[in-house]
Amino acid sequence: MKFILVSVGTRGDMEPFLTLAGLLNKNGHQTLCAFPEQFRKLAEDAGIPFYGLSPKFLELIEGDDAVNLMGGKISALKKLKILIKLYKLGIVVNKELVEQQELLFNNEKPDRVIFNGKSTYPIIWEFLNPGKSFLLSPVPCLIHSLKEYPHIGFKGDYGPFFNQLTYKLSNFGLLKNIQDTTKSIRKKHDIKGSDVKKALFGTKMIYTISPSIFKQPDYWPEHVKVVGYHERNKAGNWKPDDKLLQFIKDHDKLLFFTFGSMTNPEPLEKTKIILEILERNRIPAIINTASGGLIQPENYDSDLVYFVETIPYDWVFSKVFAVIHHGGSGTTHAAIKNGCSTMILPHIIDQFLWNNLMFNAGVGPKGIAVDKLTTENLEPKILDIFKNEEYNKKACDLGESMKQEDLSKELYDILIS
Repeated sequence: MKFILVSVGTRGDMEPFLTLAGLLNKNGHQTLCAFPEQFRKLAEDAGIPFYGLSPKFLELIEGDDAVNLMGGKISALKKLKILIKLYKLGIVVNKELVEQQELLFNNEKPDRVIFNGKSTYPIIWEFLNPGKSFLLSPVPCLIHSLKEYPHIGFKGDYGPFFNQLTYKLSNFGLLKNIQDTTKSIRKKHDIKGSDVKKALFGTKMIYTISPSIFKQPDYWPEHVKVVGYHERNKAGNWKPDDKLLQFIKDHDKLLFFTFGSMTNPEPLEKTKIILEILERNRIPAIINTASGGLIQPENYDSDLVYFVETIPYDWVFSKVFAVIHHGGSGTTHAAIKNGCSTMILPHIIDQFLWNNLMFNAGVGPKGIAVDKLTTENLEPKILDIFKNEEYNKKACDLGESMKQEDLSKELYDILIS
């Protein structure tokens, strides 16, 4: 069968699709990944055929407005103005993406489509080709409601009734976005707003989440499945240098810091806060600068701290004691699977959910939002995660449970059904 896998977003949004593409290719199917153009090399390095979508969406969410929204110390009114501005610009960009996806689907004529929530055209394709698509999410609390947690767009716990109400509000906004960005296409096919709603809630949905971390509620619809965390080998041709290997050898208990693909308006200041705490308490660490959320300064104790620009998590997590990170789904799963104590410093949306889930799992202290970081509030938490062996024991137990999961066949059977 021919599969088109469509994902729009940041690096973390692409990884689950590359993993699924690899699984399908291994079983003899034809795959094509349609991602923003910025991820061409990522797909090609994984040996997956690639179709480049407009780079404008990623440029929008990595622009100054989005950076200020994630980690900037700005007023609630200014945040609201930025949100409205980004929403309006997003509609324009999404219309372009919808046109590209329609053209691609018409030319390639796929048998199956796998897509994420930011890719709106596949909902229309699902209405025209019922039962042929799969909505993939690496995080829960997206469309199908939970009593214990609100929708990922909300940070608090409002009780069972109001938690479920947040899904109705958020799904209303999602439907409006789909309807607004697909208006011209819907007109061609005489697709009503009610048809879009039916297609969205009727689409088969797979949550690529470990059931050890998140158990599927028994009240979810039958066509919605938690299918486990699946990872690919990201190391590829990457090789650690001798200095890094020696640094790891010299320290038997290391922290690892990363903000992944997240950025913020004050990366140097955030890095200095972390370095001050590490140096005062003589705690050794590896700091990953990644996309620039953290920065290597000119002066620091290089015997105590090692900076890297990029490093495969599946390689380094097996060599560190604890991971302090932004809270991406993939990073969270990888840290726990490797038995690392975990603390999350959330930047946006679902990262606040993972912060709560990991704290409730007892694998680390409750993290602090990146825009609220200070030396005073971060230091006791870093000391806690470094000294508290109970966090590590629970992380190791949870990691062992994850390693026992083998849901690849179940996932594959779902995809070809």
